[in-house]
Parts: sequence; structure tokens; C-alpha cells
Amino acid sequence: MLDDDLASRSLGMTLVDAGTGYAVVRMTITDTMVNGHDIAHGGYVFLLADTAFACACNSHGPVTVAAGADITFVASARLGDELEARAEERVVYGRSGICDVTVRRGDEVVAEFRGRSRTLRG
Repeated sequence: MLDDDLASRSLGMTLVDAGTGYAVVRMTITDTMVNGHDIAHGGYVFLLADTAFACACNSHGPVTVAAGADITFVASARLGDELEARAEERVVYGRSGICDVTVRRGDEVVAEFRGRSRTLRG
């Protein structure tokens, strides 16, 4: 799926690991991702988490999309930081699911994301 995701790939995201119900995606914060406060724009951190979420949710095969998501920013990321998003499905019920993603810089948590997924009817 990520091979066809130009938005994520154009930001330098790489899929590090994946399996059924989980995924790990990395991205380095570049100068175009930094806001007026000299920290990473939250939208880019969200996008990284959302990409890991999408990879984990689509690991089963059927096309699955986001029904909603929330993020809590815990620490700021800065220019040059390599961020890693680890997504893990918590539960799948019918065509719906819940997936948690932790975004880290090394051992430090940058953000916690919870996504709600919906599998499309085939």
C-alpha cells in the first residue's frame, strides 16, 4: 500500500517493519516541516502516525480507511529529528477497528494517536 502512497513517500517516510495488525514507519523532520515556533508542525507528526495506522489496518487485505482519529502531542519534534511511529491494532469488530500509534524520537514519546478504522465493502 505504501508503494502507491505518494503523499507519504514524498515526505521521506519508510516502512521499517510490518505484519498482521502492526506497522513501523519512520520519517525525518526536514526544514519544510518546521513551523514558525521552530518546531515540527503537528500536521506532519499526525501524518506520520496516520500512515503507520493505515499500514497496520490494511495488513489484513481488504481496503480499510480511517473513520476518525485523535492525537495527543506529548513533546515537540525539531529539525533533523528522526521519528518512528509504531502502530498496533487493539481490536477489530465487524468492519470497524481501533488502532493505537506511538510516535517516538529515540526512547522519548512525541505523540500518542488513536485511530478508528472502517473496512470498505468489497
